[in-house]
This record gives sequence, structure tokens and C-alpha cells, in this order.
Amino acid sequence: MTNNDILRRIRYIFDLEDSQIISIFAHADLEVSRARVCDWLKREGDEDFKECSDQILATFLNGFITEKRGAKDGDKPKPEKILTNNLVLLKLKIALNLKAEDILDLLKSVDLKISKHELSAFFRKPDHRHYRECKNQVVRKLLEGLQKKLRTD
Repeated sequence: MTNNDILRRIRYIFDLEDSQIISIFAHADLEVSRARVCDWLKREGDEDFKECSDQILATFLNGFITEKRGAKDGDKPKPEKILTNNLVLLKLKIALNLKAEDILDLLKSVDLKISKHELSAFFRKPDHRHYRECKNQVVRKLLEGLQKKLRTD
């Protein structure tokens, strides 16, 4: 999945308007214009399409955490320069206050069954011996499960 796909899906799942997306970026101290947001949300074939970098999506997800959970005391987290699927999964877990069982249920609802041990491996540090790289399919299915649960239309 591309960063633009993730941004588009989150926008659709949570029915976010452009102004709300701008506000979410503002939570993470990034000022963006409506035109820039629209360019990130366009499809790849569109001439105005702009690629959403890892750092931009990380900033959005940090703002999304603040939007959903409230501001945390102390310094705001710095957006990662390289964003992996493991980090995307972790940031969504934090933002939506999901427990392991919640994630497993969401994945199961869209026919992806993984064990609790496999899931916990995604949240380990990369140098841990049981760390496992999260594939695009897991993030895609989690977003699909969220859509199925939150969007009834």
C-alpha cells in the first residue's frame, strides 16, 4: 500500500473532511493547505497527484493520535523519516485505543486469521529476535476491517 492509499482509506473510514485533515496535521505542528491535501488524496493517474512521503504520513498519524486520544504532556513526537507498516499498525492501534483482541477481531472479520503471537511480533523492536515485518496485506485488511465496522453504507 502506498502512503496515499492509507491516507485516503483513513479519510473514508472516519468520514474526514479536508478541514478535519488540515486540523489533524495542525495537531502535529504541520501547516498544510487544502490544495496540498487534495493533491495527496487524488489518484495516481491524476495530473495534480502528489506523493505523500513517509514523514508526511507519520506526521498525519501522530496528529491522528492526538485527535483521537488527546494531547500528551511533554514534547510532541517527531515524525519518522522512514515509516514501515509496523509503525503504521502501531500508530493506528494507539490512536484508536485498540487491544490485541480488537485487532484480531477486525482482521478475522475480513478473513485474515493470525495468532496473538504473530500480532505481538509486529509491535516488537526491529532488533528483537521475535520481530516480524508487517506486510501490506495486514495493514490493508485492518483498514478493511475498520471500514466494515465503522461504515455501514
